[in-house]
Amino acid sequence: MTDAKTPPKDSKATRSRPPNRKAEKTVAKREARRSPERTRERILKAAISEFSGKGPGGARVDTIARRSGANKRMIYHYFGSKEGLFLAALERTYGEIREAEAELHLEEFDPMVAMRKLVEFNFAYYIDHPHFIPLLNAENVYRARHLRKSDRIQQAQSPIISMIRGILRRGQKAGVFRKRVDPLQLYITIAALGYFYFANMHTLSTAFGQELGEQAEIDKRRRHAVEVVLGYLSLEGD
Repeated sequence: MTDAKTPPKDSKATRSRPPNRKAEKTVAKREARRSPERTRERILKAAISEFSGKGPGGARVDTIARRSGANKRMIYHYFGSKEGLFLAALERTYGEIREAEAELHLEEFDPMVAMRKLVEFNFAYYIDHPHFIPLLNAENVYRARHLRKSDRIQQAQSPIISMIRGILRRGQKAGVFRKRVDPLQLYITIAALGYFYFANMHTLSTAFGQELGEQAEIDKRRRHAVEVVLGYLSLEGD
């Protein structure tokens, strides 16, 4: 027989208590102090996923907090606001592609081979990093309002232009590239050849009645992109 003074196991007295918000905040702060970089990294990864799916307008800090396992207060502590977090996501996105480009070590290759590798890399990057295009599309809707606040973005872009300028000079000196090629215009062309394809894949597939997302079609587009760039550079011109 159960003692009358002892509540049964399923009584209100033994049900789980409501979460102690103060205790949760204390735990979050303690964790952040122990590993601030890991906490910040988790938040940033969750933010990139959320922003690339919904844009800065539709993204929710609550969702980012849940995905990262961080307290909302920590998000505001590290990034100041949702806009600050979106800017950090953009800076990380740009920084990652610039770092990956530097790791190609294109200065070690023959100019023609180096340019081929750059085009192929740029094309493949959109496949391997599906968040890249949605994030940039979202920022273009805002006319780069967030990027204008960044001191790091333009600094991050300089190395790739310098790299292309160096490849062009070596190719011109070797007599395999045409002269008077603007490295910035060339980079925009390289980026556009892949960017437009992947950003508009669904509409293009529907409009032309051909599934452009199939691997064979993607491979065909990659080869075309390489041929376009190398063909242009190989032309004899003033």
